[in-house]
Amino acid sequence: MSVMTDEMTQMKNMIKQFVEKEIEPFAQQIEEDDCIPPHLINKAKKLGLFGMSIPEKYGGIGLNTLSKTVVLEQLGHTHNGYVSLISAHTGIGSTGLVKLASESLKQKYLPEMAAGEKIACFALSEPGAGSDATNLATTAVKKGDKWIINGSKHFITNAPIADLFTVFAVTDKEKGAKGGITAFLIEKNYPGLFIGAKDKKMGLRGSYTSQVIFEDCEVPEENVIGEVGMGYISALTILGEGRVGLAARSVGSANKLIEMSAKYAKDRIQFGKPIANNQAIQWMLANMATETEAARQLTFLAAQLIDSGKKAIKEASMAKMNATEVFNKVADHAVQIHGGMGYVADYPIERFYRDARITKIYEGTNEIQRMIVARHVLDEV
Repeated sequence: MSVMTDEMTQMKNMIKQFVEKEIEPFAQQIEEDDCIPPHLINKAKKLGLFGMSIPEKYGGIGLNTLSKTVVLEQLGHTHNGYVSLISAHTGIGSTGLVKLASESLKQKYLPEMAAGEKIACFALSEPGAGSDATNLATTAVKKGDKWIINGSKHFITNAPIADLFTVFAVTDKEKGAKGGITAFLIEKNYPGLFIGAKDKKMGLRGSYTSQVIFEDCEVPEENVIGEVGMGYISALTILGEGRVGLAARSVGSANKLIEMSAKYAKDRIQFGKPIANNQAIQWMLANMATETEAARQLTFLAAQLIDSGKKAIKEASMAKMNATEVFNKVADHAVQIHGGMGYVADYPIERFYRDARITKIYEGTNEIQRMIVARHVLDEV
């Protein structure tokens, strides 16, 4: 069971007020313009949200995994595109540098990342290497004191606005994932790095993804993150925490949908009485609330295990898989409870319904999460 400290409770309340007063009034504008107003990004900077994962010595606020889970759950109550921009930066965009980079890389990049002056992203997926992250085609060849990178990545969150890219490339084809993949920190202005057009997506408006192309891109040897050849292990480490963060966001969004659905059910009159009096509606709300709280507890458990020093690979996959599927089920029920109002684009239910769908795909499809969980279950017998 999750244990909330007084500090976490204060943080939760602060982020809740921030979401309600500052972000929610602009949620529909974000959706219609497919753009996050700069002043909302600046407000997140002032709160330190871009430095959640970064230690205080580098200018961040250095939250542990459980505290980040508390913050991301509250942020999940608002526009998912806004949350995606921040969480991609503070999660998989920052974790590799914080946990694995050299001290010189940390000192060079983390302060500006913590301030939100440089936006980060995580570039692993390729056209032929989505769920199968071991099948990378992007290569890095050492020449003197530089690495020359060639290849492409796709569906990279924040790529169109990113300043820094954590990129994975094959450095030894024969070794493959077992010692042949390396992680690099690449700046957007390095010659040979090109950003593709923004992807047109079903949801997550205001959060941009695109292809990233490398054509003889020169990267200084000191920009290797961690050890040469250990990139695949690094990716698994980074993704584990990212999955807990995604689970937390999904739980927050599900709770927001429950709140809106309960209020609508009490206000909507049919046949002379609120639809909340109907057992069919009550049962949907009961299932939504129960499954969301169960997902929340599993998410917090995974966060606590990570903070205790455990890898928690199984628990992180369980949390991501379960919370994202609960989010999708809750969104479906919310549309049903709202009826026609849940289907029109000028009401937030429809937006949450579209945004929910990607959560079962990115940061590792739920089919992959099931394989990870099953492998651990079998190994534990």
